[in-house]
Order: sequence, then structure tokens, then C-alpha cells
Amino acid sequence: MTKSTVLVTGGAGFMGANLTMELLHKGHRVVVLDDLSGGSRDNVPDDAEFRHGNICDDELVDELFDTHGFDHVFHLAAYAAEGLSHFIKRFNYNNNVIGSVNLINASVRTGTVKRFVFTSSIAVYGANQLPMTEELVPAPEDSYGIAKYAVERELAVTHEMFDLPYTIFRPHNVYGEYQNIGDRYRNVIGIFMNQAMRGEPFTIFGDGEQNRAFSYIGDVVPALARCIDLPDTIGETYNVGGDNVYTVNELAQQTAAVMGVDLSVNHLPKRNEVHSAYADHSKARKAFDLVDSVPLGEGLARMADWVKRQGPQEPSVFSDIEIRKNLPPSWAAVLDG
Repeated sequence: MTKSTVLVTGGAGFMGANLTMELLHKGHRVVVLDDLSGGSRDNVPDDAEFRHGNICDDELVDELFDTHGFDHVFHLAAYAAEGLSHFIKRFNYNNNVIGSVNLINASVRTGTVKRFVFTSSIAVYGANQLPMTEELVPAPEDSYGIAKYAVERELAVTHEMFDLPYTIFRPHNVYGEYQNIGDRYRNVIGIFMNQAMRGEPFTIFGDGEQNRAFSYIGDVVPALARCIDLPDTIGETYNVGGDNVYTVNELAQQTAAVMGVDLSVNHLPKRNEVHSAYADHSKARKAFDLVDSVPLGEGLARMADWVKRQGPQEPSVFSDIEIRKNLPPSWAAVLDG
């Protein structure tokens, strides 16, 4: 295999860090671009080149592309908080759309990129038919999902106009080692595990009967890394992640068990979110020869071992809320001190 020079945006986050390790193992040269707003410098392997910066900085993006002449771009950088995105619309679209456009522009301008790999989300489907399949017409119901779908459409029209090859992945509810468990607004498993170590009850919005399929990081990263070696995946979109569906209440029970604590739950007022969201992965299974996904209990145990070594974290506070109307009371209370 010819060694390629690869850009991984968001490579200090847990998905990006795991992908970077996979790409390095496959012999690629990797440059990581991350602003460290949600990831950690310690997550970036020593063999990767790290640049501290934001994809919204178009001058920095252009400089990196001019310097390295990237063969492949793996775009994972995003602020992936679906529920919070309603209240930070400007921030959401700047980071998740404009930043993505900067990368697309640079890819077209330099002309060296053989594949632009974009991690979208099943948030693009909204409250759609279940299980969600790639043939469904997306109907996102939150600002985050709208932003992701906008970038998907931009990649499609950019391919038609400028012949930029791309592949889109729609992962969902991903968890695993290197995840930021101090994030108050996203990644429910990390939130639960942090609360367990802090001796706090698990917080659940509504009755906890929302349905989700939770995806261990090891079920997601291999497909992303392999797609650049498979020409037939150009222009395709793939759901990727866990297969088995659980309620949030069931997730809380299993998380408490692996963390070795008695289950205690604080049910908060219901928030505006899709009640049931899980996807069909048969298309990805066929394209990437995927095996059965890691069982939830096994994945939780692996993550718990890592989390316990890190210790509890102080939950973050997103202070730049743009709209306070209908903000969940628990989030508003944190802002009000």
C-alpha cells in the first residue's frame, strides 16, 4: 500500500483519536487539526503531527492544505450536541457548516484530495421510519442534524461540479475509550460514568423509555479507515454503529453495573428530542465485511476500565447560549449559578 498523507479534523476527540491510531497502523502519515474544545492533546498519538486550530480559520486550513497536499481528508470535527444545538444556532452552523465548507473549498482548490470522508450522523433522519436506512429522505429535527445534512448535500453538488470524491458515514451514539466524560451536554454514557464516579444520580430527561442503539468505537472506526482503499464506496453513504436497541433506562442499569454502583436516577423534565433512533447497517456490512457489533455490556466494560483510570471530571458549562427560551431547566440552573 502506498503511504498517503491524511488530514484528520477533530483528531484529539475520542473518535478522531481512535481513527488516527487506525490510520497510523495502516501506514499513513497523519496530520491532526483540533481546537481542543472537546478533545485532549494527550489523545493524539506521538507519530501524528498535531496542529492546534479551528476549521473555521480558513487561512489556517489553506496553509495546511498547501503545505501537505493531502491525499485524503477525514472530517470529524463538529460540536455534536443535538439537544443543545437548538439554543446555539449561530455557533452550530459556523462550526458544523462553515468550517466544513472551508475544508471542501481547500480540497477542490488544491486538487490533491482523492477522498473526502465525512462523519455525518443519523440525526439527519429525524423522527423517521425505523430502522433508519440510507434510502430514507432525511428530515432532521434539530439544528445539528440540519447542519450535517447541509454538508452532505454540499459534498454531493461539489462532486458533480468539481469531481471531488467523497464518502459519508452516519454513526450514532458512539462511545468508548478517550471520550470526554466531562461534557454535560452530549454522550450519555460518558455522563453516566462520570456521575457514577462523582457519587451523583444519573440524570435522565423524561421517563427514560427513549430507544437508542449504542455504538462502540471499535465498530465505527475500521469502516472509516478502510473506505479510502475501496473505490466502490465513492459517492456512497453508510449507516455505521451498534445493532441492538435499548431504552435509556436499560442503559443506566448496565452502566451502573459496570461502574460498580447502585443505580440511582434523577428524572428531569422531558426535552425536545427524537424518541426512537436506530439504524440498519446492512449496506455497510456488505461494503466493509463487518462482523457483529460489540455487545453493549462488553463495550461498557472496556470503557469503564479506561474511565476509572482517568477519574471523575468537573462537568463543562457552555456559557455562550444564544437562545434562553425553552432551555432545559437543569442547563439554565447551571448558567444562573
